[in-house]
Amino acid sequence: MTGETGPLDELIDGVDPALASAVLEIEQHIATSGWDQPARLYALVPTAELVEKEPALAHAMGLDEAAAAGSLTAVEQDRIGADTDLERSLESIAWPPGVAGCAAVVERLVLPPDAESAVLDAVLDDPERATAYAREHPDRQDVRIVAGATRAGSTYCALRLRAADEDQSVLTGAQLVPGLLALLRQTLDDTDDTDDTTDLAEDFRP
Repeated sequence: MTGETGPLDELIDGVDPALASAVLEIEQHIATSGWDQPARLYALVPTAELVEKEPALAHAMGLDEAAAAGSLTAVEQDRIGADTDLERSLESIAWPPGVAGCAAVVERLVLPPDAESAVLDAVLDDPERATAYAREHPDRQDVRIVAGATRAGSTYCALRLRAADEDQSVLTGAQLVPGLLALLRQTLDDTDDTDDTTDLAEDFRP
């Protein structure tokens, strides 16, 4: 993982503040439910459009015009199964035009560099053994990643370690997980010229 990091309330220069706010809101919401959670996927929708086109839904989510200016609202998609590979699922997703961005939440095991090479060797031989090796390694770190991207090209991430499970210890940055961010941005490629629908409630899902 590479990139600048900072405190939870610090924005990195050049980062879309609406995206950063949405990512941090998701991170805080997920953190209240503890660890060992399945991966999650969110559509990021301009709040102003949601308030205008889906007032009932916006009201149910506690949104109003005052909260809408320049912000993004995260709309959770169908839950991803515990045995489903998030990264592989993202390869087949394309969001409709009404979605301005997307965000994903996933928990991963992180190993020190010398241990990672051993895992790579094991994967070639026995993937299940590699997984067991990672889970049993004494220096493993459990990390929860919240990564977001917009059609405009902005990205933002928040990382929480189980060993430092405090809000002030959350790491933030624009390029902390480049591989996952690249997959998220790929789902937002403008390859479909279909006009926007007026029903945003139906337009949230890929």
